[in-house]
Amino acid sequence: MTTTDPTPAGGLLVGGTRFEEVLGRLVGMSERDYYNPYRLFVWPDALDEDGWWMTPELMVEHGTAAGAELTEEQLRRLSKWESINFYSLNVHGIRELLTEIVARIHTDAFRVPSEYFHHIIGEENEHMWFFATFCHRYGGKVYPQRSFGFGTPAIPEADNFLVFARLLIFEELVDVFNQRMGDDERLHPTIRQVNKVHHQDESRHIAFGRQIVEILHADLRARLSVAQLGELETYLKRYLRQSVDVLVDPAVYRDAGLPDPYGLRRRVLADPAYPAYVRRVLRRSTSFLVNAGILGDDRIVP
Repeated sequence: MTTTDPTPAGGLLVGGTRFEEVLGRLVGMSERDYYNPYRLFVWPDALDEDGWWMTPELMVEHGTAAGAELTEEQLRRLSKWESINFYSLNVHGIRELLTEIVARIHTDAFRVPSEYFHHIIGEENEHMWFFATFCHRYGGKVYPQRSFGFGTPAIPEADNFLVFARLLIFEELVDVFNQRMGDDERLHPTIRQVNKVHHQDESRHIAFGRQIVEILHADLRARLSVAQLGELETYLKRYLRQSVDVLVDPAVYRDAGLPDPYGLRRRVLADPAYPAYVRRVLRRSTSFLVNAGILGDDRIVP
């Protein structure tokens, strides 16, 4: 049964000692590790058009029949536009993150984490700047945002939980790419630097996200019905899958000069190897969500 909600849509009127200790450490690390991105990055006039722009094993076509049919030259060209699409998705994801955090900072429900919210806002604003700068300099555009084909559950008490769960899933997925590409010597140094710098900050944001998602879900477990909790789980599983599916974009195939971009997208999504790719890039997220009792298992809903 649902009980009376003591906070606006399931917020955080008070913080537990452990949560406040984590926040204190994260604030200290943000202050210690602060850098000026406007001075840090030196943007070359151009990047090698014939080089790898994304780690090949992270490309969504990796292991599929459609990917096997492409020449290395085509894959390298495709890697450029998949890279631009990936950074574009970062721009849109960060915009949502900033909107949601700003809406909650210094409200009664989120008094405890508000100091750290200031650091997140500053860092994410700078991340959005360097991702957008990369896209415009080397791709001439930021790809438009694609909407998901399903709405959120009509459970007002879960609004805050779903916001922070979506943001955490986004950040963890992005970080899988950042961590790998930041150390991939096949990539141009500028590409490695963008990914490495973002990973350094995201490790803190993910630590915070995991804490707040666990706290908010623990509150919901005490207040929502089994059916409502199941609805949240189904939504998150669909969201996890869609977070990866948006990487398979016909606009990317068109810009890479590949024929039948919509047909190619359908082939990749339907390939027997694709679900394994989805599980691989989401493994960190699903492991956390299962261990935290938020998901009952790690199966991803198509």
